[in-house]
Amino acid sequence: MRAALEPYRGTPLVVALSGGADSLALTAAVAFEAPKLDIRARAITIDHRLQDGSAEIAERASAQARALGLDAAVITVQVDGAHPDGPEAAARAARYDALERAADEAGAGPILLAHTLDDQAETVLLGLARGSGAASLQGMAPVTGRRLRPLLDVRRETVREACVAQNLEPWDDPHNLDPRYTRVRVRTTVLPVLETELGPGVAQALARTAEQLREDNEAFAEMIEETIEDIVEHAEAGIAVSVPALAANPAALRHRIIRHVVASEFGVSLTRAQTLEVARLVTDWRGQGPLDLPSCSASRRGNLLSFTAR
Repeated sequence: MRAALEPYRGTPLVVALSGGADSLALTAAVAFEAPKLDIRARAITIDHRLQDGSAEIAERASAQARALGLDAAVITVQVDGAHPDGPEAAARAARYDALERAADEAGAGPILLAHTLDDQAETVLLGLARGSGAASLQGMAPVTGRRLRPLLDVRRETVREACVAQNLEPWDDPHNLDPRYTRVRVRTTVLPVLETELGPGVAQALARTAEQLREDNEAFAEMIEETIEDIVEHAEAGIAVSVPALAANPAALRHRIIRHVVASEFGVSLTRAQTLEVARLVTDWRGQGPLDLPSCSASRRGNLLSFTAR
């Protein structure tokens, strides 16, 4: 924990405290290390009001943070019941928005989140099941903007042991055992079966895979930024990319450039199938007409692949 906090010496920070074992152990670790680094830490508990007794649960978590010597507060949020990605995504969006506001109000830099190695392994498996490519398999990064995840190399059982050792009383969210949620089924069924059938160490292997893929993705991102400067030009109502330059790149880089251009210019993500259809305008050109994509269309015009707003 000291190494994770050292770059933020003297900087106020916020710890996201749900009351569960993971976040309670993180809060205790921050309370121990922060004074040594001249860090003013504040624990923020978000009450989503989705369960009976949620206010009492949130206050109990906040009280434990104060007992550890931290400033602490509970923030009640309204969860969007019509969120297109379901209640879990709605609660997560509301929680992160509230944490960002709390950090801004406190003049804080980083926001510490208590995701563990087990959470990382579950995320990688979920990405694998969706078949959404290396971007989803790289899981959660240790640092995403101002969000820090210092427990990504720590097992869930270890943080529980830390709570027992410090006489902390974590709250066990019943949603974490509800098989209606895909992540819960991965946690309680899929990973244990893999550990039984393949031997111990599956979770660690998945976490290592995520780390390696993040390194690869960062390298690709640098290559794309350097390449785009030379092959992209602005066009009327859109953007255009040099066909010969795209064709000269390996397929993996070509596809990433296409996705990056569309995401940057129009704010949408292309599926694998859509990306391949656009790439055919480069590598398998037979006079095809424009392709309709989310928020834009793609067309071949001589040696230019043009993307225009719809």
